Amino acid sequence: MNIDIVTLFPEMVTAGFQTSIIGRAIDSGVVAIDTVNFRDFSTNKHHHVDDYPYGGGAGMLLKVEPLVAAITAAKEKQSGKRSRVILMDPSGKKFDQQTAVEFSQEEHLIFICGHYEGYDERIKDYTDDSYSIGDFVLTGGELPAMVMIDASVRLLPGVLGNEDSAIEESHSSGLLEYPQYTRPPEFDGKKVPEVLLSGHHGRIKEWRHYQALRKTYRERPDLLETYDMSPEETKWLVEIKNEQTKKEKKD
Repeated sequence: MNIDIVTLFPEMVTAGFQTSIIGRAIDSGVVAIDTVNFRDFSTNKHHHVDDYPYGGGAGMLLKVEPLVAAITAAKEKQSGKRSRVILMDPSGKKFDQQTAVEFSQEEHLIFICGHYEGYDERIKDYTDDSYSIGDFVLTGGELPAMVMIDASVRLLPGVLGNEDSAIEESHSSGLLEYPQYTRPPEFDGKKVPEVLLSGHHGRIKEWRHYQALRKTYRERPDLLETYDMSPEETKWLVEIKNEQTKKEKKD
């Protein structure tokens, strides 16, 4: 996989990907991540890439010409590959795990990182998608792009040491990940659930599934609105709700 990040601050993203799992993925050749500074494509003698908005208003807008030129240059570097251009935009679709899976299957991704007050709207004619990581405002698109890249690259074969890790993580199944424990078996009076010490793989698997549903209901019930629940999970959810009701009455 090849990834290009169109940004005014290439050193910011370059430094962020030099270590840990993504750094190792780059070193092993699983992914190539490069930057394109769109200031290099400014036609202004002062290398400005922004200007005042027509009609007035606060702030400055990124100009369309240098961004389109940078996108074109990034595509030309990967001639013959299908490129998907992603615009970092607070008004874009919310990035999620399913989107990360989609991104991980692309040949070439180009992330456009904005700054200032926003973009000239015409840039959207040269992009495929607009994405956001949440309903808040950041100073630029670099951090959201890095989040999306991290979530996507770690799904590539050979990136994680244990291929099952990505399958069992929160959001991969539509539920949050079940609670996990390690040694010691007891700390400060708090014990590891007996089922995890039983060695019975079937019971452990069922317990984990139940706990994942329980945790999702308690911490992110909104995820269950679109989750396709099995009859067994429906029965479990009734138990979980009754358990919660009893706890609330007791408190």
